[in-house]
Amino acid sequence: MSGTQTVMTIDAACALLGVRPGVSASDLRQAFRQAAKAAHPDRPGGDAERFRLVVEAHHILQRADAAPKPPPHRPAASPPPQARRRPASAPVVLSITPQHAVVGGEVDHVLADGRAIRIVTPPGLRAGDRFRAEDTDFEVVVRGDGVTIVRGDDLWITVQVEAKVLSRGGRITVDTPHGRRVAIITAKAAAQGMVRLQGQGLPARGRHRQGHLYLRLEPAEVRSMAQDILRRFTGGRAA
Repeated sequence: MSGTQTVMTIDAACALLGVRPGVSASDLRQAFRQAAKAAHPDRPGGDAERFRLVVEAHHILQRADAAPKPPPHRPAASPPPQARRRPASAPVVLSITPQHAVVGGEVDHVLADGRAIRIVTPPGLRAGDRFRAEDTDFEVVVRGDGVTIVRGDDLWITVQVEAKVLSRGGRITVDTPHGRRVAIITAKAAAQGMVRLQGQGLPARGRHRQGHLYLRLEPAEVRSMAQDILRRFTGGRAA
């Protein structure tokens, strides 16, 4: 990889996750999950840049030498300490899109040692799923792509619908991670503001069930004839 790279210090990483140097693997994992949950772009108040920094801090503190522990105090007469087993590292977070969660695919990732790897993910991964690749344990985070949100096994998409379709019913076409799908808007669906497409969510995988696709219906923005004329006029003047 080329370009300038800013390296986060251990003290900065600890401050960001709210831990001390030498934190245990279990405490680090818990602190990371709390910080990642608060910073995740899909949550209210979340921020993509802060989420990236939280992930980077977690990577830094995962290294065996990133959080050295001071030697424990022992009486002078105590026997030589036995070799202690090194605690297992917390899994590395791998962010995937809803499209990858549905159909799988290739995901680029940079490991803590700077190696860039490409992981082929299977269809049906959920948030919290774990797997091992390149001698590294990964934990999946599914981030929204600006259109589709993943909630458990289900997909959610907000769709703008013309007022006459919402009032009289009709058919709409929606682009989904599975491809283009047709949905029927009934009077009941319009009143509820939602349509469910059964079995069009995340595919079944292991202990996970087949999910559904929920379309959240919103009235489409209506422009007046005067607005259309003004938009065409200003567009022609700009040309």
